Amino acid sequence: MTKETKIINFMGKRKLAAMLSVLLLIGSIVSLGMNGLQFGLDFTGGTQIEVGYDKPANLEQVRTVLKEQGLENSAAVFFGSDTDVLVRTQGSLGDAALKMLEAKVREQSPNAELTLEKQVSKDKGNFSSQINMLQAPDVNLSGFFPAEAFGAVKVEQNGDVITVLTQNSLSEAFTTTLVGELAARANTHVELRRSEFVGPQVGEELRDDGGLGMLFALAVVMVYVALRFQMKFSFGAVAALAHDVIVVLGIFSLLKLDFDLTVLAAVLAVIGYSLNDTIVVSDRIRENFRKVRKADAIEVINTSLSQTLGRTLVTSFTTLLVLMALFFVGGELIHGFATALMIGVLVGTYSSIYVAANVLIAMDICKEDLMPPVREGAEFDDMP
Repeated sequence: MTKETKIINFMGKRKLAAMLSVLLLIGSIVSLGMNGLQFGLDFTGGTQIEVGYDKPANLEQVRTVLKEQGLENSAAVFFGSDTDVLVRTQGSLGDAALKMLEAKVREQSPNAELTLEKQVSKDKGNFSSQINMLQAPDVNLSGFFPAEAFGAVKVEQNGDVITVLTQNSLSEAFTTTLVGELAARANTHVELRRSEFVGPQVGEELRDDGGLGMLFALAVVMVYVALRFQMKFSFGAVAALAHDVIVVLGIFSLLKLDFDLTVLAAVLAVIGYSLNDTIVVSDRIRENFRKVRKADAIEVINTSLSQTLGRTLVTSFTTLLVLMALFFVGGELIHGFATALMIGVLVGTYSSIYVAANVLIAMDICKEDLMPPVREGAEFDDMP
């Protein structure tokens, strides 16, 4: 004997849920407009440095050194083994070197100004970088430019302007200084394996392609649901998906979490997860509209949501268990992916119950919308 499902009055709270959804959307859009997204290295461009340790590296120690060297928006992860570390940071290391030098100069001369020229004219000889210090005649430059990092150094002074020419580029000098500091802190030899720059043009291309991919996914979903069910279900499904994506992006914007390609992949996965849940609910709503004859739309939707609630909660809970494992022990590279999916699963579960169903109620879904069309002449098929 089948146990009768207890009917929960989900739609009795539909106005409250609609207000909550509107507040979430407004808050997310405002945050995106004011803060934007904290795009990661994949989108903005930056520098990657791979170093090798003679013994297992301490990632927390590496991150502390990066922060002390002025690389605030940086990440350090193991790369293949616990002795290989990949450091990723936005922007140019030359700019980081200039900030480091500026901090040292200001310790002696608070009013000093620094300017950097990326290239040096040919008549300056074998020098690749030029630093101009304005209004800093009292600065003692001894120890500022160690030879192992900057190579040959030439200092020229003309009035209040001190010009420093360095043989090595500022990026190369900063990398050498950073590797030396990592080795000193770990008390072991650290080898520089590679240092490469990812240009911002790549980031723009990835960002544009990712946005187009998301829009294309929403368009395909709308067409599929319209063909599979009915146009009103299509609007409900797309509204739920758009709601989920905007809220996830809004939370990332509000908390200023890094948005990279793994997070973009998670956002696209949220679309698939939310759609799957919405399809299951929509299928049950269509079935009950055809089976239950004496019930209005709200009763049918409440019955359908109650019948699928157990499946929805179990699926969401088991998915969250896996994502929590990835979040806590999956490492830094997968951290943003797990965060976005956890938010997406929670918001997607809510939207499949309330957002999609609310849209159906708002569009006056009824039994006639889901009845199969009567074929012309069908009334004569059973006649002899």
